[in-house]
Amino acid sequence: MDEKDFLAERFEAERPQLRAVAYRMLGSLSEAEDAVQEAWLRLSRSDTSDIGNLAGWLTTVVGRVCLDVLRTRTSRREDPLDVYVPDPVVGRAEAVDPEHEALQADSVGLALLVVLDTLAPAERLAFVLHDMFAVSFDEIASIVERTPAATRQLASRARRRVQGAAPVADTDLARQREVVDAFLAASRGGDFEALLTLLDPDVVLRADSGAAAVGESKVVRGALAVVEQAITFSRFAQYARPALVNGAAGIVAAPEGQLFSVMGFTLTHGKIVEIDILADPERLRRLDLSDLSDLADQDDRDDRDD
Repeated sequence: MDEKDFLAERFEAERPQLRAVAYRMLGSLSEAEDAVQEAWLRLSRSDTSDIGNLAGWLTTVVGRVCLDVLRTRTSRREDPLDVYVPDPVVGRAEAVDPEHEALQADSVGLALLVVLDTLAPAERLAFVLHDMFAVSFDEIASIVERTPAATRQLASRARRRVQGAAPVADTDLARQREVVDAFLAASRGGDFEALLTLLDPDVVLRADSGAAAVGESKVVRGALAVVEQAITFSRFAQYARPALVNGAAGIVAAPEGQLFSVMGFTLTHGKIVEIDILADPERLRRLDLSDLSDLADQDDRDDRDD
């Protein structure tokens, strides 16, 4: 094996960790993959003889790339979108793959990613690298060009905002699935009272239909208002299927096998406290749903059963 092949092999071993860092930094699967690829390009062009800790070097590079992306994103959002749901990681409800296990173990649900998206770029980087990946403040300081003490303060401010805004999610997947299945059944049946029993009084529903869908993206707060939205959803509920969304119980709706929406649920103390819906056709087309490739076949079977 020559040196380039050896380097590529070592990089591939680090790729899952780098992708996890980038996804938590950016909340975008495609941008995360681009950041990881940029790290490879920089590595392949570098003199690696002085790199003592390859994993640390690559994490630093990915951090810098993500920080640049976040800063560019912030400067371009002169009129920020009122509603933005991060890219979900979607898989089969009955199979927990290693990526979903990692997401669930790190509690990286959509609700947390939404809160992370409200942080300043440097705060987000400091929080993600230190609190989620145990990177030292000395290393992070070199990325954000601050002193270690100032970097510690960045992470501290971010941590307070996250703790104050992100719900503490239940981790029992079986219980999550029970509640989400009950929500789906009640939506299909238009059962107003049953829906109310499943929702926290202060539940928040966030629906992102994309920039082109004027008037359809929205944030709805309170159980009664969310129930009204769920009843409206009932006409699509017959096409909904259980799925795993960011390591938690969720739903995908795919009329005639065409993906219409992905719904992520956050539960606290057995009640639904947040529903995050991605219904942006452009972004949905970019999701990797190879695990759900039998949706059209399932719809055909359901039509025959009916």
